[in-house]
Amino acid sequence: MHNNIGLAAMLALAIPANVLAQQPLKANVIHWWTSGGESAAVRQFADAYNKAGGLWVDNAIAGADQARATTINRIVGGTAPVAAQFNTSKQFRDIVEQGMLNNVDDVAAQGKWDQVLPQPILDAIRINGHYYAAPVNIHMPGWFFYSKPAFKKAGIAAEPQNWEEFIAALGKLKSAGLVPLAFGGQVWQEKITFDAVFAVVGGRDLYLKVYRDHDQAAIKSDAFKQVLVQFKRLRGFVDAGSPGRNWNDATAMVVSGKAGVQIMGDWAKGEFAAANLVAGKDYGCFPGFGPKSPYMVAGDAFVFPKSNKADVVKAQKLLASVVTAPASQVAFSARKGSIPARLDIDGAGLDQCAQLGLSIIKDKSRQLPNPEMLVPPDQNGALQDVLTNFWNRNQAAEDAQKAFAAALKG
Repeated sequence: MHNNIGLAAMLALAIPANVLAQQPLKANVIHWWTSGGESAAVRQFADAYNKAGGLWVDNAIAGADQARATTINRIVGGTAPVAAQFNTSKQFRDIVEQGMLNNVDDVAAQGKWDQVLPQPILDAIRINGHYYAAPVNIHMPGWFFYSKPAFKKAGIAAEPQNWEEFIAALGKLKSAGLVPLAFGGQVWQEKITFDAVFAVVGGRDLYLKVYRDHDQAAIKSDAFKQVLVQFKRLRGFVDAGSPGRNWNDATAMVVSGKAGVQIMGDWAKGEFAAANLVAGKDYGCFPGFGPKSPYMVAGDAFVFPKSNKADVVKAQKLLASVVTAPASQVAFSARKGSIPARLDIDGAGLDQCAQLGLSIIKDKSRQLPNPEMLVPPDQNGALQDVLTNFWNRNQAAEDAQKAFAAALKG
């Protein structure tokens, strides 16, 4: 018995030295993917990271703003996570400029990111020549999803091919006693609906003049006023219960066939999938009208808070390579509703809408950065205020136009 104790003690002493070299690279990761579909998606990254020799420590925080605020507070407080989710936008530019992030240049070089990522994504993650974020997907925030049974009931035989046909289809849905447009009256939903209208009605050139160039003449043009007018036309096709409604509750109206259409990001597909509805069979999707309509690019990425600790830096690099690997990106997007950030991926296993998105985004002329890639967060907030005022009040388009111009000045 004593001999056994002695042997156990000797083993206990011997183990740390052997295991020390093989300790998994622990990565505390902050993200805001908390819904059922999102949790299943992020699990793909966690499993891949663990298999690659890491130890994923999940730190899910409900709400994007709250998650980002927690990340920044922890960086400032000296308890930074190894990685944190941000959108591929200007959201993390401030913390880059304040020297709060590590770059992952060598991972980007090894993965040939400059060759496999679309330009809007590169422009968001590459700052002053360095790569400060690992992009995991592309979300298109302006998809049109529709219920096939609702379209059938309303006598709509084919997908609308232009804006006026779309408005006519909403009219038919209304006449059939359905809610034409499932809408969630929250500030961010009003903004992405406006941006979807802007892309298809205003077109790529006007959109870039306004959001990228802050061109006052373009904002004050009649063409831009028409975008506001067409956006407000949609107000006549939403139901009285829309104010304050969550996006997923609006999606549920299309899922049940109570409503005809929802304009929403491709994350809405998770709700259709959860209800066992199949794209192309039970519901349809189109990202705009016609073969040249712009495809708005948004998405998610991980950033890597500043650290000089060798194990943290190793963990960051391992994580950056894992989440940008083709297999991880496909597995994640299949559950998230997005498409992979990489353009060199075969999306045969993805749904019909995702495959359509993948084919479109390979056409550089259709890639359109979403406004958050072009406009700083504070100005984006000011624009949201302008649009919610216009949507919810009896305000003239000219007044909204002036307020929009003022918000984009400077």
